[in-house]
Amino acid sequence: MNRLVTVREVGALLSVHPKTIYRWTKSGRLPSTCVYGLLRFPEREVKRFLEERTLGITDPAMLLPKEKITLDLAAFDRLHLKPKGGKSAVSRGTRRWNYGFGSVYLRKTKDGRDRWAIDYKDRGRRIREVIQEARTRGEALIALQKRIRDCFAGRFHPAGENESMSFARLADTYIDDYAKVKKRSWKTDYYLVESSMKPFFGSITCGKIRSLDIERYVKHRLDEGVSKATANRCVQVLRRMFNLGIEWGYLAENPASKVKLFSEKDNLKERILSEDEELRLLNASPVHLRPIILCALHTGMRRGEILGLRWDQIDFERRTIRVERTKSGKPRFIDINRTLLELLRRQRVDDPRSEFVFPSNRTGRAFVEVSKAFKRACKLASITGLRFHDLRHTFASRLIARGADIITVKELLGHSSVRITERYTHSQSEQRRQAVSRLDALTMSSLARGCHAEPQGEKKIPANPYFSMN
Repeated sequence: MNRLVTVREVGALLSVHPKTIYRWTKSGRLPSTCVYGLLRFPEREVKRFLEERTLGITDPAMLLPKEKITLDLAAFDRLHLKPKGGKSAVSRGTRRWNYGFGSVYLRKTKDGRDRWAIDYKDRGRRIREVIQEARTRGEALIALQKRIRDCFAGRFHPAGENESMSFARLADTYIDDYAKVKKRSWKTDYYLVESSMKPFFGSITCGKIRSLDIERYVKHRLDEGVSKATANRCVQVLRRMFNLGIEWGYLAENPASKVKLFSEKDNLKERILSEDEELRLLNASPVHLRPIILCALHTGMRRGEILGLRWDQIDFERRTIRVERTKSGKPRFIDINRTLLELLRRQRVDDPRSEFVFPSNRTGRAFVEVSKAFKRACKLASITGLRFHDLRHTFASRLIARGADIITVKELLGHSSVRITERYTHSQSEQRRQAVSRLDALTMSSLARGCHAEPQGEKKIPANPYFSMN
């Protein structure tokens, strides 16, 4: 039986210090194994090592001189160091040295110590790394040169498999192993991949796709009649797919990284539901859609949040709704007003057995989609250009019009920034007309005084020289 011995037992058997045992193990001279995180040695291998050592057999690698790299730092700085801002490249306050191919800098750790670190790029990807063994700038510079050499050798991004990896295979890997696992909107990515990306790129290998191919794909999508916003979504999916391909070792660079997106400032749609349109829409809506529309107008919740709303998310005592599965991934709370409270109580009485607030009459489960019923109701009510998401715009605009501050609206909508909330707080046209009409009285009175002359002695001097009869 081949018994396993400890480090101390091997040290006592070979008459050496335990540090020597660790050094021999690291160099591969002494075979070892790891058992539950502890270093152990087969007794048979230790005896064989002892016999070879007794016979005087020496490892040839031990006879070779150790590699030692020397560097004339001052001469290297004169050749490669680049000054910044017209100042000397080497000064007392310098903590970063830029050599063109990379940088060496001092980094402050959490415990207040300075550690040497390097900064370089590997085929467009920026890498910053702390060199644990570096004690001087010269040692950190040598480590930087080794990393640059490895980059050229392709050690960090092996390009063996990307030559045979087709786009279709990469797309399938992206959908199955990433999108379905980490994205709730994976079906949208799956549709884009299957309907447009695979037919366009076909069986082209990933290594042969260039930025020009992505530009041609964008032009092809625009020729098909899609909007610029849809073309941007396609490019963003491609960027993410190729970035993951780089991490997985299938690609060396991202061909979609330099493709510019279209501006979407003109795509912001301003559509607010007026009170008259609200009455017409509710009267034209079917019975199951009416409470859903009222909930959207009084909470500002998204369509998916309303359709998936459950009774355990509603606190009637505190009169709050806990919104889960939000777009940002963070739950938020919305206060319930009197109108919504009466609506929820009626819903509770109508169907007390269902766990969903707005269940389907046929299945008792949550509605999957109400877009067809909403479009039909808008058509019957003669309302054009209205989307269900515009009810969320209406909620925010009505709060602002009634004196609510933008921070409160931001929290109710669940936005991470006030800048996003500003898109939803459009003033209504009637309010804009009233604001502008406030200047009429002041302007007309000024014109009336300016067009008439006021007597001063024998001469008549016009009160306003910009308005005269000449």
